[in-house]
Amino acid sequence: MSSLAKTNLFKPVKVGPVTLSNRVVLAPTTRLRNTKTSVATDSMLEFYIERAKNNGGLLISEGGFTSPDLGAFPFAPMLYTDEQVASWKKITDAVHSNGSSIAIQIAGLGRTGDPKAFKEGGFPFTAPSAIYLSEESKEAAEKVGNPLREFTIDELHRVKEDFVIASKKAVERSGFDIVELHVANMYLLNQFLEETSNQRTDQYGGSIENRSRFVLEVVDAVSEAIGAEHTAVRISPYSRFQGGESVDAKVNPIVNYGYFVSELERRGKEGKRLAYISFVEPRISGADTVDESYTPDSSWLNEIWKGIIIRCGNLLHGDGYPLLRKFVDADDRTLIASSRYFTSNPDLVNRLKNGYPLTHYDRPTFYNVLSNKGYLTWPNYGETVDEEKILSSVPKALA
Repeated sequence: MSSLAKTNLFKPVKVGPVTLSNRVVLAPTTRLRNTKTSVATDSMLEFYIERAKNNGGLLISEGGFTSPDLGAFPFAPMLYTDEQVASWKKITDAVHSNGSSIAIQIAGLGRTGDPKAFKEGGFPFTAPSAIYLSEESKEAAEKVGNPLREFTIDELHRVKEDFVIASKKAVERSGFDIVELHVANMYLLNQFLEETSNQRTDQYGGSIENRSRFVLEVVDAVSEAIGAEHTAVRISPYSRFQGGESVDAKVNPIVNYGYFVSELERRGKEGKRLAYISFVEPRISGADTVDESYTPDSSWLNEIWKGIIIRCGNLLHGDGYPLLRKFVDADDRTLIASSRYFTSNPDLVNRLKNGYPLTHYDRPTFYNVLSNKGYLTWPNYGETVDEEKILSSVPKALA
């Protein structure tokens, strides 16, 4: 592979409150190495340290939830209890001491959640509208007596406050530089934007403006609480994951998401510019290979949004990474994020800079709950790891 050292990828850039020495970003990557009660672990600390060393870039943590009633998901991150919040402070301190910056992605589940898990926690199964993700979800909800229902207006006020509280904890107590609101992949906030999951008849449903309204209210509330420069969003207009319709939707993603991004840009021009917009490139969700026939044009984002853009998805493919080069050298405000290849190449930044080959990821180990296999067993280029020693231990709570 050829070196990317002379591309814009290795030019410094200011993102929100931090200045990065390169434009390689660790994308949010769910790994389920928290404890069952969502406390960060010593293995997670090591994982982030390995990727912060000799980097100087931005790491975005795996998606975490605001509260149990929005994220009944064992082994995933959460910023709710004091123990959960304190455990992440040890990770952010370590990342900062190694010269890198760190953001956290926060989310809610909505209709993508497990109705049984919500029931066991004493919570209702709620979403923008009572439209099930699948027949399987409907059957599971009915079986446990926790049918999906629409959020009330009062509940939405509380949901908004949950995002604000979690964001303040993230910045003020856990030490994160930026909070990324997860408006992608058909998780809770994204469900408001899409007509297939939002058929409300009040001010939060119907028109494109109404479907965007609640998400923009969350963005505004979080920006007010922690500062717009500490706030970011992630969108995936073309994703088919978890019920996303992509270009098959009645309203083209450019129209739907173009309005949403236009509203973010308007706020930016008024002095409330977000740290960045993270954009998931058009792709078939979950595929190992690139579908060359599925290539909607995503250049409209640059036409509307004039702030920092982080692009992610299939950019580390092809000899010399032509798509990555195209995006990063097209302007001075585009960063490139990687998820899968960062799992198997802790020194990804160094490999891209020097043209070293990449180690392919191991999909079966992505979600090995409380296991270090496929998590801490990847060496830097030219080095080795003591896999037997690493696998002799399991992740333990940090707090």
